[in-house]
Amino acid sequence: MATQGSKTPPRKTTPRKTAPAKPAAKPAAAVKAAEVPVLRKKELIERVVARSGVKKKDAKPTIEAMLAVLGEALAAGEELNLQPLGKVMVKKTKELANAKMMVCRIRQRNAVEDDKVVKIPT
Repeated sequence: MATQGSKTPPRKTTPRKTAPAKPAAKPAAAVKAAEVPVLRKKELIERVVARSGVKKKDAKPTIEAMLAVLGEALAAGEELNLQPLGKVMVKKTKELANAKMMVCRIRQRNAVEDDKVVKIPT
C-alpha cells in the first residue's frame, strides 16, 4: 500500500513483436514535391542559351516575355498549339484566394525533332 505522498513509477511496456505492415501504395497525388524534378526559369534560360548559342543577356528578356504571353493566353482560356512542346488545353479552372488554379492537358507528339532548333550567328 502506497502512502499519500509517494508516487509509483509508470510501468514500462515493451512493444509487441508483430509482422511488419506492408506499405500502402502511394497515389500519384501523394508524391512529394521533392521527388519530382523541377525546371525553374533560371535553368530554363541556361538550357536555351546552351542549345541556341544566343547570349544570355539576349535570351533572358525574350524568354521572360514568352512566359508572360503564354501565362496570359492560358489565363484567358486559349488553347496553345506549340510544337514540339505540344498542344496545351485548359480543362478546369478554380479561383483561389491568391491565385487561379488551372488543370491543363498537354498532348505531345511521339517523335520530337531536336534538329529544328535554329542557331543564330553571333
